[in-house]
Order: sequence, then C-alpha cells, then structure tokens
Amino acid sequence: MTFMKTLIDHEISDEAKKWIEEETAEQEVRFEKIAREMEDLTPTREKWYQEFFDRIRTIGYNVDGDDKMPIPESDLPVKPAGRTSRVVWKYGVDTE
Repeated sequence: MTFMKTLIDHEISDEAKKWIEEETAEQEVRFEKIAREMEDLTPTREKWYQEFFDRIRTIGYNVDGDDKMPIPESDLPVKPAGRTSRVVWKYGVDTE
C-alpha cells in the first residue's frame, strides 16, 4: 500500500467550495494573529530561555531520584545566527 496518493477525486459542490474559501480566510486571520502574538513574546521568550539555561547549568536536571547533574555552559545549545522563533505549522507545511 502506498501513502503517496492519498487524494480521492470527488466532486465538490459550489456551496462546499464557498464554505472552504470562507473557512480558509478565517484561518488566515487566526494564523496571522497567532504569529503576531508569538512575535510580541520574543523578548519574554528570550528571558525564559536564559532562565532555563541558568537553571540547568547551576541546579542541573534529575538523573536518578534527587540526584541532579548540572550541565556545563559549553554543552548548552547556541541559537543559530539570524534565526527567530516563529509559527511553523501552516496547512501542514512548515516551509514556505
């Protein structure tokens, strides 16, 4: 069985096409709102990232029970240059 051809050809009524267009327009508005809200959170998100890194660098993470292992600063991930946090899912495709 192949999953490459999952589209089933069928007739779509004019009423259904109109509904799909209206729904798509509404989803575009919602997506743009979510993207704006996420962009507005950027400074707060950067603070959250730094707090998390500070916590795992000093306190560590649970290894076994109450045993914690700190992570050296050299092992922390580095944010790629020029990359921003963004909404990545739109119509099932995360690249455009």
